[in-house]
Amino acid sequence: MEIRRFLEKLSSDTPTPGGGSASALSGALSAALVAMTAGLSLKKGKLKREEAEKTRKDALAVQRKMLRAVTEDAKSYEAVLRAFRLPKDSQKKRFIRTKAIQKAYQGATAIPQLVAQQSLQLMNYSKILILKGNPNAVSDAGVAAFLADTALTGGLLNIGVNLVSVTDKTFLKKMNLLMKQLARKRNRLMRDILNTLVGIKQS
Repeated sequence: MEIRRFLEKLSSDTPTPGGGSASALSGALSAALVAMTAGLSLKKGKLKREEAEKTRKDALAVQRKMLRAVTEDAKSYEAVLRAFRLPKDSQKKRFIRTKAIQKAYQGATAIPQLVAQQSLQLMNYSKILILKGNPNAVSDAGVAAFLADTALTGGLLNIGVNLVSVTDKTFLKKMNLLMKQLARKRNRLMRDILNTLVGIKQS
């Protein structure tokens, strides 16, 4: 979707696209900056050329995934809305509707999971580029890290919001464990990134 049109839709009074799509877009922007910074590090910086090339290639692949997620997140929530519109004028129909709602809410966690996991990878790339990439692009790598952090945090928030309505205890346990793992990794990475950026600023 063209960026101006996306922003118009995002600011409208409809539920989709919403925060999940915005999180995915933040991830796509981060991936683009990682790719740019890696490209600028092919000839300048401490990265080996093959490492910079692989980082650029991987970041572009993540960017494509994140762009698809912008649309797919909206579709997954629309599935939730469709489930709520199912008829409920008999016991059988109410049972079918309840199952559909539960399935839709579980399905709506899939894209935020992808966004969070891919964002963690982008944060890893950003950290490496801050440390070893082209020193003239350190601020770009830093912004890439912050955008990835926004995408990851947004992904975790959207998983949590959808889980509120899920009743499957096995699914809840699995997702809560995943969220804790991602949050721990995120906290460790951001601490390292911020400390590195402060060190660069003071040097």
